[in-house]
Amino acid sequence: MELWRKIQKTNFTKIEDLAAFLEIDPKRIATSSFPLNFPRRLAEKVEKGSLDDPILQQFLPSHYESMETAGFTASPISDHLFQKSPLLLQKYQGRVLLMPTSACAMHCRFCFRQNYPYETEKDFTKELQLIKEDPSIYEVILSGGDPLSLSDEKLSRLVKDLEKIPHLKLLRFHTRFPIGIPERITPAFTNILKETSLQPIFILHINHPKEIDDLLLTSLKKLPVPIMTQTVLLRGINDDTTTLKTLFLTLVSNGIIPYYLHQLDRITQAAHFDVSIKKGKEIIKALRSILPGYAVPTYVQEIPHQDSKTLI
Repeated sequence: MELWRKIQKTNFTKIEDLAAFLEIDPKRIATSSFPLNFPRRLAEKVEKGSLDDPILQQFLPSHYESMETAGFTASPISDHLFQKSPLLLQKYQGRVLLMPTSACAMHCRFCFRQNYPYETEKDFTKELQLIKEDPSIYEVILSGGDPLSLSDEKLSRLVKDLEKIPHLKLLRFHTRFPIGIPERITPAFTNILKETSLQPIFILHINHPKEIDDLLLTSLKKLPVPIMTQTVLLRGINDDTTTLKTLFLTLVSNGIIPYYLHQLDRITQAAHFDVSIKKGKEIIKALRSILPGYAVPTYVQEIPHQDSKTLI
């Protein structure tokens, strides 16, 4: 078994175990139908005895999740309306999103796809054929789930199959995996990126400067591809200029470009993370005055049936 798989098996999946590790009374922690999945290395960064840590809040079930809030739904971005197959979505011209797995290295409480009816079938014959039949498609985005949950062997086979489609040019990876398990950036994975005839793009989901450390940065620097990031604006976690300045400046100082700052997708159970657009605009305006333009991500919202992400 590869090292990263062994590390993944040490994730906290039981509230009682995490509570004991963090020296928190388990009675203070809510239960939820969306299960706990929290990498140990992130738990090691959390302040003991506190429920207010900005890393912990992203992964720990909250009593707020049981509150119903108007405007928050089980499928806020209406993925089901854009299915070409259960594993393939197309929302925007020229691009498709392939979901090769439902598995993730961690479960974010604000995940907009936590209710998606994932298929367990791992044969992508139908999806590959659909892509092949549409010459207007030039980019495949691997998401999920997290595509890095797949073994290097399965990823290699999938990439080789995509390479056979002549009109494809770009291959994008959307992942949060290295935040929890940097060891996932293996020599075999970097070789996949080096050897493919497609142009790989690596998009990392990261929300707080505490998620960054030397091990993560060392792992990312092994990647022979452009690296950008997506960040979700989250109340009580990163909804202030100082936190986001630190995050984005740290990223660009290490050759990583902040790509998008997302307004929260209004998924049921996540209303307590919501930040007003008015406040988001104020933060972006402040960031533009203190950071170079390339260090300030585009502030966007996903609205179903629009031609692209909607600029805020």
